[in-house]
Amino acid sequence: MQLQKLPLEFENALPIVQKLEDAGYEAYFVGGSVRDTLLKKPIHDVDIATSAYPEEVKTIFNKTVDTGIEHGTVMVLDHGNGYEITTFRTESSYTDFRRPDEVKFVRQLADDLKRRDFTVNALAVKSNGEIVDLFDGLTDLRQQTLRAVGSADERFHEDALRMMRAVRFAAQLDFNLDPETKLAIKNNAELLQNISVERINVEFTKLLQGKNAQFGLLALLSTGLNEYMPGLNHTEIDLWGYAELLAVDQAHTDAEAWTLLAFELGLTAVDVKDFLKLWKQSNELIQTIQRSLDLLNQLRLDDASNWQLYATGSAIDNALSVLKLSELTIDSERLRERYQNLAIHQRNDLKVNGKILKDKLNLNPGPILGKLLTVLEQAVVAGQVKNDETILLKYAADYLQKHPKV
Repeated sequence: MQLQKLPLEFENALPIVQKLEDAGYEAYFVGGSVRDTLLKKPIHDVDIATSAYPEEVKTIFNKTVDTGIEHGTVMVLDHGNGYEITTFRTESSYTDFRRPDEVKFVRQLADDLKRRDFTVNALAVKSNGEIVDLFDGLTDLRQQTLRAVGSADERFHEDALRMMRAVRFAAQLDFNLDPETKLAIKNNAELLQNISVERINVEFTKLLQGKNAQFGLLALLSTGLNEYMPGLNHTEIDLWGYAELLAVDQAHTDAEAWTLLAFELGLTAVDVKDFLKLWKQSNELIQTIQRSLDLLNQLRLDDASNWQLYATGSAIDNALSVLKLSELTIDSERLRERYQNLAIHQRNDLKVNGKILKDKLNLNPGPILGKLLTVLEQAVVAGQVKNDETILLKYAADYLQKHPKV
């Protein structure tokens, strides 16, 4: 098979490939960019593989960076663009189930392709558009099948993260898992214990955002991978039920994906903090999800008050996006309009602050100022008082008269 027209991303990188060929070496576009080209999907990274050894690559091009030279990767800088050029290689045993103990550079493309994870990722394209397919990856693409290159057991022993990549690709590409590949995942699932939480997190998040996240999650569960994932190996968490409830619409952001998961699993804002800490999520993401869950769990019971919308704050867009993805049939646009129409959206929007209250009401510094600001904040959000300095000062003075022991 031959591509009649190279995608623009390949055309831009073609001078790099041709320069390697002119120097007497083989060079190909490889990996996910080839797969995505054939699937007519956007290309994110252009990877080039070559028979030239790293030091040889560096003599051919003027500007290079040793981004991973010990593994054969050199970045070539060309007119402001950077292209990673990787030498054909074979790899030795993987005692840590993640990285090869030794990398050996080779001159044959076949030796390089047979170490790759799945047949659809083991395709190469020559500069003239001819596709090199040594493992029947084109058939698997047509049949929408994800199959390991060679022995699935060997591929997963080399890199246990490939099992997570398999279920993630199933979700993203809407592909079925080849039966032998799926069985190998089930038989080797415990190897996932050797992979860092951070790396599992990346794959799981992409799965949750996949075109067919439901299928990817069901594949994950049926192979038992969840038993070796933080917080997902407990029987009280109904992941099967979540998978069956998954909406057709996709979660696009990391926050949406994890909020939807937590909400449908019935986690509270308190529960979710511990859960997300296991996954080593950032504090910022955790706070966004907590505020979103507070609102979503309230909506599960009843309508939300203005104060509850206000307290959601900057997480409002995330919360309402997840609401659309959830099983709740609530008008998210009405809630968005209510939020936008609030008199204030943060305490700094108040026309008074602690200094104004202290000076105008002759108050001493202390907790009283914070208490008064909260009272004013709540009153303005509830629509009980206008956000005007004079009116707020009078409201504060009246409050102090009624609550002298504050």
